[in-house]
Amino acid sequence: MKDEHACIFQNAASLTEHLADWLVARIAASEGRFSIALSGGSTPRPLYELLGAPERAGRIDWRRVHLFWGDERFVPHDDPKSNFRMARLALIDRVPIPPENVHAVPDDGTPESAASRYAEALREYYGAASLDPARPLFDVNLLGIGDDGHTASLFPGTPHVDTTDAWTVPVVGVKDEARVSLTLPALESAQTVVFMVAGAEKREAVARARAHDPGVPSGRVRPQGDLLWYLDEAAAGGAAAGAA
Repeated sequence: MKDEHACIFQNAASLTEHLADWLVARIAASEGRFSIALSGGSTPRPLYELLGAPERAGRIDWRRVHLFWGDERFVPHDDPKSNFRMARLALIDRVPIPPENVHAVPDDGTPESAASRYAEALREYYGAASLDPARPLFDVNLLGIGDDGHTASLFPGTPHVDTTDAWTVPVVGVKDEARVSLTLPALESAQTVVFMVAGAEKREAVARARAHDPGVPSGRVRPQGDLLWYLDEAAAGGAAAGAA
C-alpha cells in the first residue's frame, strides 16, 4: 500500500458529490482504458446517479471506461437484489458506454461456474493469468463496509476471506442468496481502493477496518496503490476534515 488518506464530510450528500468529482477528474487525467470495480448496496447508488447525470457524464469519455463488480448476488440481472440492475438503472442506461465495456457477473449456470467464468473474463481483460503487483487490475475499486465489517461478499469467519489462489469465489450458504465475490488479491489489485461509507451504524466497523483489524475482512484490504476513505461524520465518528 502506497498511501492511506481519509476524507470526512458532514453528510452523505457532500461525500457523494466530492467523490463523483474526484472520479471524473481521475478518469480525465488518465490515458487508455480505465477500469472501475463497482460496489453494490444502497450507499453508492447516489454516486452512480451523479455520474450518470449530464453535468458529469458529459465530461467522461465512456469509450475508455470498463465496469466490473466487486461482488454480485447470484440472481437474474433484472432481479431487484442484483447489483448489476442497480448500476444499470442508476448509471449504465444513462451514459454512452459501449455494451462490451460492461462486464457483469454471469447470472446463469451455478454460482461455482459463474465465479469461474467471471475470473476468466477478468483474466482476459487483464491479459494474464496471474496478477502483477506492478500492474493493477483496476484503476479504481469502489468498496463498501457492512455493519459486521464485511466488504464485497467476504464475510467474517468464512474461508473465502483467506482465499489467495483464485480471483473469484462462489459464496454459498452464508446469506439467503448465493453470491460471487472477488477475493482479497483481486480486490487489492487496484491503483486506488476507495471505501465509501456513511451512517452511524457503520462506525464500529469503520474504526476496526481503519485500524486494519484482521478480524474484519475490510480491515485486511491492502491495495497495491492508494487507500482512500470517503466517510461522513457519522461513520467516521468525528468532524469533517475536508477532501483530498
